[in-house]
Amino acid sequence: MTLIADLSSVRVRRAVVSSWKNNVYLLTVTATGEQLLIDAAAEPVAIDRLLDQARTDSAAPTHLTMIVTTHAHADHIAALAAIHATCDAALLAGRADGPAIERRTGVKIDRYLDHGDQIDFGGIALEVIGLRGHTPGGIALALTLPGLPAQLFTGDSLFPGGPGRTDRPGDFDVLMTDLETKVFAQFGDDAVIWPGHGARTTLGQERPQLGQWWARRW
Repeated sequence: MTLIADLSSVRVRRAVVSSWKNNVYLLTVTATGEQLLIDAAAEPVAIDRLLDQARTDSAAPTHLTMIVTTHAHADHIAALAAIHATCDAALLAGRADGPAIERRTGVKIDRYLDHGDQIDFGGIALEVIGLRGHTPGGIALALTLPGLPAQLFTGDSLFPGGPGRTDRPGDFDVLMTDLETKVFAQFGDDAVIWPGHGARTTLGQERPQLGQWWARRW
């Protein structure tokens, strides 16, 4: 459990869970203590420890108000039902992936998200970026604060060194087009990428490789 970004008004912590080394991100608004969790992937005990750490470090009483799931793959939802059972947080997910998440976990998604939607919590706004291809309803979240690089939580759609895995014919082209038009064309090189697995990167580090990704088809 690690504090990975102190953005003054928002603190970002991460836990790495499961044999797949999934990243679970916790955003805490410093002024209000309101929290948003990204991907309750696995190991509820580890996620509880992440919440406890944030509670200890926060000047304001903390409260988990939302859990956002970036996509419906099993390694990103294994702890969702268990964490939801212990709190009253609203559950959010991409519209096309929401029904699959509900079937696989038994939870009810409170809000289906579409590209361009905004999530407001504790006076902070997150932009929803629809990234189809890895799954039909994958999403990323963009946290943009004045004077700071954008923080992009990309799930399994964008990693250091390439896009996420695609399986069906045409999905690679869809994902790459979404990444180019909705991410690379919209944010500067200093934007920080926090992927669903592995280490952070920036758009500036990845941008020169776009042609290679198209050529190799992964």
